[in-house]
Amino acid sequence: MIFYDCSTAPNPRRARMFIAEKGLTIDTRDISIAKGEQLSPAFLKVNPRATLPVLVTDEGTVLAENLGIAAYLEARFPEPPLMGETPVEKGLVMMWNALVEQQGGMPIAETFRNSNRHMQGRAIPGPEDFDQIPELAERGRTRVAIFFDMIEERLSHSAYLAGDRFTLADITGFVFIDFARVIKTRIPEENTATRAWFDAIAARPSAAL
Repeated sequence: MIFYDCSTAPNPRRARMFIAEKGLTIDTRDISIAKGEQLSPAFLKVNPRATLPVLVTDEGTVLAENLGIAAYLEARFPEPPLMGETPVEKGLVMMWNALVEQQGGMPIAETFRNSNRHMQGRAIPGPEDFDQIPELAERGRTRVAIFFDMIEERLSHSAYLAGDRFTLADITGFVFIDFARVIKTRIPEENTATRAWFDAIAARPSAAL
């Protein structure tokens, strides 16, 4: 297998943590988004959508989305289980992973890409250029605050996002909450359940990668 990574971007970090939690060592190529290497002809041959992460399987299949990569690795390397074991667990992991992506990852990305001067003309990932829309950044900040409230409510009643064990949903939540630093947003001091959960995941070896 070959894993195409970017050490500075949140989505590749999600796959990187998943791989580490599985105890796997995969041949890795680092693609610098800051240098525009995802738009190079060589990388576009791997993934014409110019996004990261990418996992090329031993069979030569190209998996270019986090959920696809996680599903493949979970099926091939089921221990430790990171996507649930029972039908209920599997459903909760997928539900919370989607909620975090939609309610957290998306508004954080919208805020960053539509306000950061380095993202001018690159407001949406991929091979096409899109101008920034300042109103999306403003809306994104409001949505991020709502997201933090949702996560605090959930973690006030559950050890982890999808239940009583660490899963893919926690990786997604942790990475996006950590990435919120780029929009100068951190976990509110009063969100004690979220802070305890975040600190516990930050102590895991995979979080340091």
